[in-house]
Amino acid sequence: MEAERQALIAALAWQVAMGADEAIMPLALDRAAARPVPPPSPPARPPSAPLAAPPPAAPVQEEAASLAAGADSLEALREAMARFTGSPLRETATNMVFADGVVGAPVMVVGEAPGAEEDRLGRPFVGASGRLLDRMFASIGLGREESLYITNILPYRPPGNRTPTDAELNLFLPFVLRHVALARPRFLVLAGGVAAKGLLRQREGITRLRGRWHQVSLFDGQVIPALPTLHPAYLLRNPLAKRDAWADLLLLRRSIEDGENVANGQGRD
Repeated sequence: MEAERQALIAALAWQVAMGADEAIMPLALDRAAARPVPPPSPPARPPSAPLAAPPPAAPVQEEAASLAAGADSLEALREAMARFTGSPLRETATNMVFADGVVGAPVMVVGEAPGAEEDRLGRPFVGASGRLLDRMFASIGLGREESLYITNILPYRPPGNRTPTDAELNLFLPFVLRHVALARPRFLVLAGGVAAKGLLRQREGITRLRGRWHQVSLFDGQVIPALPTLHPAYLLRNPLAKRDAWADLLLLRRSIEDGENVANGQGRD
């Protein structure tokens, strides 16, 4: 191959040396002949009709608010939430987690979102964090069998137990506010930063919000005292934080004993 290449180069060099300055085609080019006429261009296609505008996005927030407002009992609210199809979380969850405990209890606990065990059983606060929650409230004389009503701010488990997004919290907010209005507790306990953020509409973290009373305003004008505290799952990972949770429980116990006169911000020095 290399020998052939060198032979071609040598032949070309010899032709250049002999004065050749252009390549000759086998047939002579007739420069006087008429040039072929190019075929006519196809007719231009008429402009296509504009694409139809997509239908407007389903107003799922309005649907959630309408369903929540139309529920006149806890059972009706449960059925309304089961009918609501506006959240993708419904498609990935195993069960809707509505509530547990005693209807009409003086204390309502609002957690974050179901975990794997809650999703499987359809009950809030089961598993290790649920058992710790039960022990925490039992230490001040409260229990889900007689004096607690428990729910979550989201009824469906986010995939992989991820933190709920702001959009998911806003979507289900009408349901949880209606849930509180129908349960009519004297006090709310917001377990964890997600529940506190969703219901108090504040950006502060749970460590800054906990330890004092806040207020949750409902659509009908009711105002419920709300005490943010640390989530039991966080306490399982950070046992030293149980001291702060214990202080929150003592504040709740004192407020129950003193009556309903809980002012906004009372509790922390």
